[in-house]
Amino acid sequence: MMKKNVLIFATLGTLSFLVGCNDEKISEPTQTVDWYKSHHAELKDVLAKCKNNPGELAATPNCVNAKLADKQLSMGDSNKAIKPKPLTF
Repeated sequence: MMKKNVLIFATLGTLSFLVGCNDEKISEPTQTVDWYKSHHAELKDVLAKCKNNPGELAATPNCVNAKLADKQLSMGDSNKAIKPKPLTF
């Protein structure tokens, strides 16, 4: 009898854990940094949404990618930075 109760509680606990893990809204696909860099209107929309609700959205992939794209667009790509010439003696 005790083993049956433990099994029932373990099963219910596992099910409730699995149901609780999937509370992320599936509303839009995740876009890449390069995609946001070439889609300026969508970039501005996502940045506005992330700014209006940072508690829920700041760590989402789209907010992170949009912020990186905005930073790269405003500061320039780090791969294209001015590199000093090597010293010659």
